[in-house]
Amino acid sequence: MTQTFPRTMVGGISLPRLLIGTNWIFGYSHTSSSADKQIVQRNGNLDAMAAILKAYLEHGVDAVMGPLSDVPYAFDAIKKAEDDTGKRIIRIDTPTPCVDDSAEGRKKAEATFDKSKAGGSDFCLIHHQAAEQLVNKNKQILDRLPDYTDMIRQRGMLPGLSAHMPELIVYSDLNEYDVETYIQLYNCMGFLMQVEIEYVHKIIWSAKKPVMTIKPMAAGRCSPFVGITFSFATLRPCDMVTVGAASVEEVHEDVEIALAALERRPPTWRAATAPPSPAS
Repeated sequence: MTQTFPRTMVGGISLPRLLIGTNWIFGYSHTSSSADKQIVQRNGNLDAMAAILKAYLEHGVDAVMGPLSDVPYAFDAIKKAEDDTGKRIIRIDTPTPCVDDSAEGRKKAEATFDKSKAGGSDFCLIHHQAAEQLVNKNKQILDRLPDYTDMIRQRGMLPGLSAHMPELIVYSDLNEYDVETYIQLYNCMGFLMQVEIEYVHKIIWSAKKPVMTIKPMAAGRCSPFVGITFSFATLRPCDMVTVGAASVEEVHEDVEIALAALERRPPTWRAATAPPSPAS
């Protein structure tokens, strides 16, 4: 029987408060090129990704985030998981459009969004590598952002921003740009965060839209229990935590840790995770 993970609403769509991350599928270890290669060798294919997605679906976690339209097999893996389970997966794509202020640049951006739409994306959140090029700190604006959110809306997707720079959230709210949600780095170690944890926490709690937090375990630098528990303990009820897993077994462990954090109880560790008995 499928569990129903606690949910929130974003742009009129019901999302689980735990989102499926893809770094441990697509090969972004934030450690080394050899670690990236190891991830891809293990999980960088349609069948492995589909198996991990199906494990999340067992718990009612039915939304996946990542640069889906950049990975050739990603949308096919999602479709396979859907076909095998009869359950739909919400697609949160994070493409990196060209943001050059030219006719050619806009043409390239539209092609990027077309590709995202073709894969069935529900959300199209402009990757921080592109969005941060629009930041004007002097004017406290995201220059020409409405051009790109309009392109996304025209294709029937919900727009948002991936924010490594916390200014993206602050300036977007200040100017009331047409975005439905934000992605923001947030973890107990401050990993990759550009300012202090306390300040990012304040920004998240002040955000006018729900926030999808990422890297709760600081790319493996802290344990799932510590990272996931910290995130859910310090976020708003409308916010989400994105958790990737390298295996089906990790999915079940991480979901249980997340549920325990939300339910204010200790996790029920699976027998497979218990230490072996000492040899007699």
